[in-house]
Amino acid sequence: MTRFLQKTALAGLAVLAASCGFHHKKYANPITKDTQQPDKVLFDKSIKDIEKGRYEVARLTLNTLINTYDTSEFLAKAKLAVADSWFREGGARGLSQAEAEYKDFILFYPTMEEAAESQQKICDIHFKQMDKADRDENQALRAEQECRQLLVQFPNSKFAPSAEQRLREIQEVLADSEYSVGHFYHKRGALAAASNRLGALVDQYPLYSGADLALWEEADAFERMGPRFRKNAGETYQKLVKEYPLSSYADQAKKKLKGLEMEVPEADPAAVARMKFEAENRTRNGMLHKATGFIRRNPDTNLAAKSGSPAMENIKPSLPANVQLMLGAQEAAANPGTNDVTIGTVPATGSALDTKQDARTGGAPPAAGTPAAGTPAAGAAASTTPASGAASTTLPGEKDPTVTPDPKSKKKQPRKPKKNSKTDKTDKPAVPGSNQ
Repeated sequence: MTRFLQKTALAGLAVLAASCGFHHKKYANPITKDTQQPDKVLFDKSIKDIEKGRYEVARLTLNTLINTYDTSEFLAKAKLAVADSWFREGGARGLSQAEAEYKDFILFYPTMEEAAESQQKICDIHFKQMDKADRDENQALRAEQECRQLLVQFPNSKFAPSAEQRLREIQEVLADSEYSVGHFYHKRGALAAASNRLGALVDQYPLYSGADLALWEEADAFERMGPRFRKNAGETYQKLVKEYPLSSYADQAKKKLKGLEMEVPEADPAAVARMKFEAENRTRNGMLHKATGFIRRNPDTNLAAKSGSPAMENIKPSLPANVQLMLGAQEAAANPGTNDVTIGTVPATGSALDTKQDARTGGAPPAAGTPAAGTPAAGAAASTTPASGAASTTLPGEKDPTVTPDPKSKKKQPRKPKKNSKTDKTDKPAVPGSNQ
């Protein structure tokens, strides 16, 4: 019994010594054990909400991350995720908000790889809202501008080739819209307007699938405008034969050139290779696609070119050929294809007031450097004060402030007689049949 008590006492002393710090244990924090950083947790949660379609909840979580952890490594990704949530939500409101968020991301992080992706999505936003060629082209023009911005700002990005192809498709729709206007002018007989519109179309969009047809109608309009535009028609036919040699109108254009006794040019090898490539890689529409074309809101871009550099400048208006002919060869050569308004000073050539007779006096025209009669200068020279004889600055009919009026010289105005009511009544003639 005594030994048992001794062993128990020794065991108690050992436990007490261990509890007093003689043995060091590793510190374990149960709160952060097997957990991640809080900003990473918020980011992962928002991404899951976006994938599940809970866009509003995801944006609230992302805004909490942005406002709370302003030095987090997930800050840029969080701002991009906010824009992506609006983009996935869609609709007019969602796409406009997504464009604003993408532009903010490009402004704050222009050197990141995601900046080029953001610019591509801005282009896609307007591309998805494009209407057909015969309707409003505002969204097509915006899409063209944004795709050009991607090629200019991020030319070496991996998104540049897809943006270039997207730009060709957009310009196919814009060119089709221009052709419809030119074709309408040609059909109605407005030949000068038709040739001007169709020629500018081919110059701006040479990759347009209907460029050969536009050139054919342009040349036909020049021929119908008279013999003065024979040269313009021949040059248009030559352009059709040289740059679009595989067109169905090329053989007819050669016959026209022979009839006009003009040279038939050789086909451009680069143009032949390009047209062969387009014919082999062009997307063909199926029967269902053609049957349901009137239902779809978006334009058909299957005929767009698959190669070639798209136009990087806006279309420039030009003067019609008949207007250039009226202006003269020298003026048209000095200002080719421009109709800008310029500001300048008017040359001092003398007006009609200085060169012709004065109709008020019937006299001869005034001498050079002499003001005409009735002008403020002439009236000022003729008016003088009685005291000093110096020239006065007053105009005819105005009072001279330097002359003090004489109070005695004022004449009293005669007073009007008052009417007598009784006299007026008696003086009036009696009306026949009255009781007066």
